[in-house]
Amino acid sequence: MGQTQQTGSCEEIDVKAIQDMYKRFVLECPSGVLFLHEFKRFFGVDPTGEASDYAENMFRAFDKNGDNTIDFLEFVAALNLVFRGDLEHKLRWSFKVYDKDGNGYVDRNELRSIIDSIYRIKKYSKKDMSEPHLTVDEVVERILDAVDFDRDGHITLDEFVKGAQQDPWLLNMLRLDMNPAGWVMENRRKSAHF
Repeated sequence: MGQTQQTGSCEEIDVKAIQDMYKRFVLECPSGVLFLHEFKRFFGVDPTGEASDYAENMFRAFDKNGDNTIDFLEFVAALNLVFRGDLEHKLRWSFKVYDKDGNGYVDRNELRSIIDSIYRIKKYSKKDMSEPHLTVDEVVERILDAVDFDRDGHITLDEFVKGAQQDPWLLNMLRLDMNPAGWVMENRRKSAHF
């Protein structure tokens, strides 16, 4: 009772790491805010590479106030969620990544765009995919079947969270989104920026 389900990431950001990130953040972003191109550079993401779309969606989800920048507080809040958040909070964050236009639901095109990005990243990084024989469109259909409970062609936040919590296959397909900590750590290590 009162416990939250964890997603398996035991890594936490300590005070020293936050101080180091802040120093790097100020060096890289003397204006005090991080723009999309700086965000990509910060994490060592090639602006035209396989992870570019995914990084753009993460940037948008980190940008809490919608001003197309990430200040240090937004950055730390996002990393705190990534490393320490419970499953439901991470699902809610993931929903923001999927809801590209911010209208409160995920449509077929938004879902297809993110799944396509995930497929390209997994293929590029040679990560084993659980269902290598499914096309992007087949995955989209399967996800819609699993979570679009009212069959209106749109996935609401509640449908997304409830469906993902009930379907292990769906959680596995969303692995990059459900494990943003892994993505952040992997790309942080590749980057010389912090």
